Amino acid sequence: MTSDAKILRELYRVGDGGISGALLAERMEVSRAAIWARIEELRKLGFEIEASPHHGYRLLQSPDLLIGDDLMARLNSVQTIGRQIQVFRETASTNELAERLGRDGVDEGAVVISEFQTKGRGRLGRRWVSPGGKGLLMSVLLRPALRPPEATRLTALGAIAVVRAIERCTALRPSIKWPNDVMLGSGKLAGILTEMNAETDRVRYLILGIGLNLNQTEPDFPPELHDISSSLKMETGETVDRAILTAAVIEELDRYYGKIQAGAFSDVAAEWQQSCSTLGCQVSVRFGEGLVCGLAEGIDDDGALLVRTASGIVQRITGGDVSLGNSGDRSATQGL
Repeated sequence: MTSDAKILRELYRVGDGGISGALLAERMEVSRAAIWARIEELRKLGFEIEASPHHGYRLLQSPDLLIGDDLMARLNSVQTIGRQIQVFRETASTNELAERLGRDGVDEGAVVISEFQTKGRGRLGRRWVSPGGKGLLMSVLLRPALRPPEATRLTALGAIAVVRAIERCTALRPSIKWPNDVMLGSGKLAGILTEMNAETDRVRYLILGIGLNLNQTEPDFPPELHDISSSLKMETGETVDRAILTAAVIEELDRYYGKIQAGAFSDVAAEWQQSCSTLGCQVSVRFGEGLVCGLAEGIDDDGALLVRTASGIVQRITGGDVSLGNSGDRSATQGL
């Protein structure tokens, strides 16, 4: 953890009480002059930090930016995901950057965030549409001890982690539309894109991409998405603190990934099913030229959707477009 992250962590911990420069210097084992220099740099980034002879340093306000050191300072005891965070002002795709880290042998748990993507992508070649500085565009590098068919578990992990983070930070109770959408009513809040590099019997590494709409308003979406996309601001009427929400997503991802590492995917699946609006409904699943219609009954140990057709046969579905009813009609989606 950098010096700036350590200073911010201490400022968050003490809150309005403040902390003296002498105590900060003692805890970080540096000089008071070094603390002052770092405080000045944080102020340049937009952190409003008061210096008082009575209260010491107090953090009055943080900028509406996603900053790696700030996010690290906000995290509470993550085990894997969030030990390394990189934030970019603009990139083509966070999944592409995370995939590069995977090829380079970087440890799992690395998080890549961008304020804006020029080529954000989703499932089935779609685009993820998001204006800069209003949403969360994030990818996580993972190296799970899984077989390729089990990689669907990570999509379920991403969806339920986003749901739990939203519930922590707002009064909203979103649902999951299989396989990768987080919804509030008919409005899409988030999508999950899982991509992997694998051998026949093992996953080398996996990229878990998340696009989450936070402070967008209707004009931020193209006209064709107005009826199907939403954001936390549009649902609550309030501006969301993006850093708080992002830290919550990272912590929930880390918590659920720990369950999968411990062999407890059944616990993750149980929570996922409780939040899934697809289960118990008649659905049409289109994949390529194929179409399966039937009752969505649950997910299996690998995270695949189980659909019972009219003939009574249970079909195991690992991917595709899902629509309610048996028409097989496809509606537009935001991307992921």
